[in-house]
Parts: sequence; C-alpha cells; structure tokens
Amino acid sequence: MRIDYKISDKFDFKIFIPVLILNIIGLAAIYSATLNNPQAAGNFEKQLLFTALGYIGFFITYALPTNTIKFISIPTYLISLFFLIVVLVIGKKVSGAKSWLGLGSFGFQPSEFAKIGTILLLANFLTRLNNNIDSFKDILISLAIGFVPIGLILLEPDMGTSIIFFSFILIVLFWKGISLLGLFVVLSPGFVAVASLFGSVPFIFSLVIVLVVLFFFKRDLFFNGSVFAINLAAGFFTDNLYNALSPHQQARIKSFIDPMSDPLGSGYNSIQAMVAIGSGGIFGKGYLQGNQTQLQYIPEQWTDFIYCAIGEEFGFVGAILVLSLFLIIFLRLLNIASSTKDEFLSLVITGIFGVYFTHFLINVGMVIGILPIIGVPLPFVSYGGSSFLLNMFMLGIVLNIYRTRKNYA
Repeated sequence: MRIDYKISDKFDFKIFIPVLILNIIGLAAIYSATLNNPQAAGNFEKQLLFTALGYIGFFITYALPTNTIKFISIPTYLISLFFLIVVLVIGKKVSGAKSWLGLGSFGFQPSEFAKIGTILLLANFLTRLNNNIDSFKDILISLAIGFVPIGLILLEPDMGTSIIFFSFILIVLFWKGISLLGLFVVLSPGFVAVASLFGSVPFIFSLVIVLVVLFFFKRDLFFNGSVFAINLAAGFFTDNLYNALSPHQQARIKSFIDPMSDPLGSGYNSIQAMVAIGSGGIFGKGYLQGNQTQLQYIPEQWTDFIYCAIGEEFGFVGAILVLSLFLIIFLRLLNIASSTKDEFLSLVITGIFGVYFTHFLINVGMVIGILPIIGVPLPFVSYGGSSFLLNMFMLGIVLNIYRTRKNYA
C-alpha cells in the first residue's frame, strides 16, 4: 500500500486512466468507421502508430525537468510561427484549407504545434514581474501573442482552429484574474464580429451596446475610443473575412442557422450526424452494426464525427460514458491548476484545459446540432496524428507539473 501511495503521489492516475479509456474507445470507433470504407484503408493502422508515438512522447515529456517548460516557451512559440508561415507557402490544401505539411504518406498540421507554443508564451508573459492584467497595454500584448498565430491560421483559412485559440486565450486570461472591464475588452470584438454576420442592423446595434457599456465603466476618452475602434475594426474585418472564405465554409455557417435549408449539401453532415446519434437508443445497435457508420452516410466519420459512431453503436450508455470521462479529466485539470503554487505552471495547465474543453464542446455540439460544423476533432478519440501527438504531449506537461508540484509549494 505504501508503494502504491508513492506512485500515485508522483503520477496522477485519476487523469491518465480516463484518457487511456477514451483512447481505447476511439481506436474501436475508428476501426468501425473505416472498416468498410476503401478511402480510409490503412487509417486504423496509422492511428495505432500515432498512439504508440503519442505515449512515448507522453512519458518523455513527463520525465523532463519541470523548469524546461518555461525555458522552451519563447523558442516553441517562434518555431510554431515559422511553420505557420511555411504552410501558407508550400502547404497541402485539405477541405479548402491550406493547413497541412506533407511528410510522405503522413501529414503535419502546424496549427496544432502552435497551440502549445501560444499557451507557453502567454503564461510566461502573464507571470513576468510588474505585469498588470487589467492595464490596456498588457491586455493588448496578451491578445497580440494569441492573434499573431490566429491571423496566420485564418489565412489558411481554418476558422475552427482559430476559435480554439481565441477560447483558450480567454480562459487563461480569466484564470489570471482579469477584471470585468478587461474581460469586456477581450470579448466585445467577438460579439461585434458575430453580430456583423447577421447584417448591418445587428452590427450597428452591437456597437451601440459597446458604447453603453463603455459609458457605464466611465473610463477616459482615449481608452473608450481605442476599444470602440477595435470593435469597429472587428466588425469590418469579419465581414471581409466571411467574403474571403471558400463557398463550402460559407455554406457551413449558413447551414448552422438552418440545416434543412440545404439537406443534401451543407446541412447533410449535420442531419446525418443527428440521425446516427438518435438511432442508437439506450444500448446502441451493437459494435460494427451501425447503419449510418457502416454504410458511410457521414463522410470521414473517423475524424470530426467519431462521436456519431460511438452514439450509434454503443447508444446512450456509450455516449454518456465518453462525456463522463471527459468531465473527470476537466475537473482533474482544474484541481491540479488550482493546487499548483507556481503561477506560470498553473496558467499552462489552464491553457491546456482550454484546448481540451473547447475541442470537446465544439465537437460534441456540432454532432448533436447545436453548434456549426467547423471541423474540430474530439481529443484522444478522433483519428489524426498531429492532434493526438499534441494532446499526449500536453498531457505529459500536466503530469510533469503534478509530479513536481510539491517543489513549488
């Protein structure tokens, strides 16, 4: 019993075991989704290779000196920006986005690597001496750290990954203790941007709301003018960005508002996903027995729509099991972040939580029809080498911090 206590004190099984179970469920679902699909031949075997590499990377990261995490923050961020620029020049276009670098029969998605680079540098900046998260200057610098990679990713264009970046940046700033005013400065451009998609009247109405809130906070003219200018620019930028999106990406946004407006086109995946989930019943149709899954009604179901295969073949019980495992992971991440005394390490874990949680929320949300289909995989479950390797690397960082947490008390 004493040996077990020592092991658990250095290795957090409470988060590792749920991840392992999700990984096993994911492999089973990927096998089912690719079994009768010639276009996906070899994907299951590739995912097995990614899984092995992911766990090797996890244990290497887990064993590194914890101070290495802060040491690599700046170079990791700069290298990630370099690859984001490279992919715009020589990248391979997949699903309308130039976001992949080809490596033989494999591919590498630089935006995945950029997530951890951005988290590390943002945490580094926010924990430097004399930093004030509520100062306009430090808020702008924090946003700049995140919006440089976001801007490059939007040029691909990859809207889904950009949303992930914005979400985990917001979560890190919230954990740092940003005030209501600071939170408003960060969120208001997004609010105005979304409003601008619905036309001129909602756009103008959103700007009026921004002015009213700024008046309520009673700050100086320069501050109010700067915030309003940022919001105004966000609205015009979003409108131009929407027009620059490829037709199929614009169609995805339209189908979110009304999937039935184009049931055989942009709304097809959303409708079929909901059919698959709903047809599973309580206990599912049985492994390898799902009609939607085995007859390939949902294109590339082994990636963004893997949750459909689980819901159809394992039913409500399987779907709830996956949700419960993620809930355990999220609660455990927040527990470790709150108990870690070193602020930099705490913010790093919070950023990692933000990546996992946003991926989970968007993926499940788009499958059940409450969020638009923007191509976001389910962590530890969906097919994808870059995504799985990054997720395991980030998990290695979390457990590395857990292993040495008492050193920073």
